[in-house]
Amino acid sequence: MKRVVIVGASLAGLCTARALRAYGFDGELVLVGAEAHRPYDRPPLSKEFLAGRYTEEDLTLESDGEDLSARWLLGRTATGLDPASRTVHLDGGATLRADGIVLATGAVARELPGHPRTGRPPGVHTLRTLEDARALRAELATARRLVIVGAGFIGAEVASTARAMGVDVTVVEALPTPLAGPLGVAMGAAVAALHAEHGTTLICGVGVDRVTVGGTGRVEGVSLRDGRHLPADVVLVGVGSRPAVDWLAGSGLTVEGGVRCDAHGATSAPGVVAVGDCASWYDPDLGAHHRTEHWTSARERARTAAATLLGAAPPTPAPAYFWSDQYGARIQFAGHALAGDDVSIEDGDVAGRSFLAVYRRAGRPVAVLGMNRTPAFSRWRRRLAAPLPLEAP
Repeated sequence: MKRVVIVGASLAGLCTARALRAYGFDGELVLVGAEAHRPYDRPPLSKEFLAGRYTEEDLTLESDGEDLSARWLLGRTATGLDPASRTVHLDGGATLRADGIVLATGAVARELPGHPRTGRPPGVHTLRTLEDARALRAELATARRLVIVGAGFIGAEVASTARAMGVDVTVVEALPTPLAGPLGVAMGAAVAALHAEHGTTLICGVGVDRVTVGGTGRVEGVSLRDGRHLPADVVLVGVGSRPAVDWLAGSGLTVEGGVRCDAHGATSAPGVVAVGDCASWYDPDLGAHHRTEHWTSARERARTAAATLLGAAPPTPAPAYFWSDQYGARIQFAGHALAGDDVSIEDGDVAGRSFLAVYRRAGRPVAVLGMNRTPAFSRWRRRLAAPLPLEAP
C-alpha cells in the first residue's frame, strides 16, 4: 500500500492519519477536507468558544510541531467514489487514485422541514461547524430571547451557555422526555431537570409548525403546532444530524443510515474503510448497525479502522462514551442503553443532581450514567470494557 486517501479532515480523519503512521505506514497520505480549516475540536463550539472563553487557536487538534508528512487538500469537496479503481472524484473534475481509502466525511446538521440551509431567514442557526459557531456567538452577544428547537445535547449545552450570558432561553422538544433515546425516560428526565433549575423554559411533547419572520425578513419567533407562538431574536435548530454520504450515491457501497461497515470499519469494498459520524458500524453486543456520533468513539475507532486498512490485527473498540457539560454539571455516559433496560441508582442522589446510575440487561450491566460523579463513573466505565463478568466496583 503506497497511497492512502482520507476523505474528511476533521477529528476522525486526523486520528486515522495518526494511527496509520503509528502502525508503520510510510507511504503517501492525502487528506481531503471540505472546510478550509485545519482540524479543530468541535465540543467547545457549544460551550467555551460560544461563551468567548476559547479563541479559534484554542480549538486546534494538532500538536505543536506535529508533522504527519501528509498532503492536505482543504476547501475541496469529494463528489464521487469508484471503489473498484479506488478513485475519489473531487469538485472541479480532479481525481485521486489510492491503494486505500478512508471515508471520514462526518455529518451535517438537520434542518427544519421547509427551511433548507440556503433558505434560512437571518437569525436562524444550526451548530456544527466553526462558521456556525462564529455566527451564533456574534448574535448571542446582543440577543435577549433565544429559542432552541431540540433538547438534545447540543441544544442543552447552548441553552446552558446562553443562560450564563444572561439570555432568556426557551427549549422546545417534540418528544415527551428529552434525551430518552440515549438515556432512557427516567434518566433523560433527571438530566433535563437542569433546565428549569437554571431558569430555562422547557416545552416538551409539541412540535414546531414554522419559524416566523418580521417585515425586515429576520426571524421573530417560532410557532408551535399547538398554536402557541414563542418570540425570539435568535433561533437555534438542534434536531440532530445526518451522515454526509450523499456524494457516495452510485458508488455501490451500502449506505443505510451511514456507510455500512463491519465491526472493524471495513466496508463492502476491499481497501475502503469508514470511520466517524458518517459510518454505521456493526455492534456485536446489539446485533445491529448504528452510528456513534461521539468524540471518543471517533478517536478510538480510527485506530481500529487504520489497522483494518493495513491488514493488522484491529483493537477491540471500547464501549461508547460521551460527556456533556450543562449548567456546571458534568454528565458522562458509557455503553449503550435500550428501552427495557433496568436502571438503578448505585451512588448519590438524583434530586441532588449528583448520582451514578447503572443500566442492566438480563442482569448484566451494559451502560452507566454519571452526573457529577466522575471517580465512580470512571471505575464503572473500566468495568464495562472488561471481558470478565461484571460486578459492582
